[in-house]
Amino acid sequence: MTESADNVPVTVDHPFVSAVKPLVDAMGAELLGPEQAQPDDVVLAWEGQDVIAVRLPQLSDSLDHILAAMERRHGMPLADLDRKAKQSVVRTLEARGAFSVRHGVETVAGALGVSRFTVYNYLNREHTAKGE
Repeated sequence: MTESADNVPVTVDHPFVSAVKPLVDAMGAELLGPEQAQPDDVVLAWEGQDVIAVRLPQLSDSLDHILAAMERRHGMPLADLDRKAKQSVVRTLEARGAFSVRHGVETVAGALGVSRFTVYNYLNREHTAKGE
């Protein structure tokens, strides 16, 4: 068992819940009991029975979650990466839509320890290399 944000137990011993939990965690989403689902939540069923509900994160929360996951993947703060690695992070974040989020460039710049101008340069360099 695990607890939702409301400290309500959510059964995770169901095989379907065990299967989707890594995806839910990677998205920064929250597992809820199906009875707790609100209209914007996604209720998942197994063999015709509602098993779990997923509350998707707000876009801005998703960006923070993605940045934290990238730090874990690199094993260090993003600000400590070299320039080439930071450029790679920016490419990955662009592919995941990070810059469509309000203040996305500022958030990413802060995490990378660079200026907004530098992030824009990384983005422009990538677009120029693609001939866009």
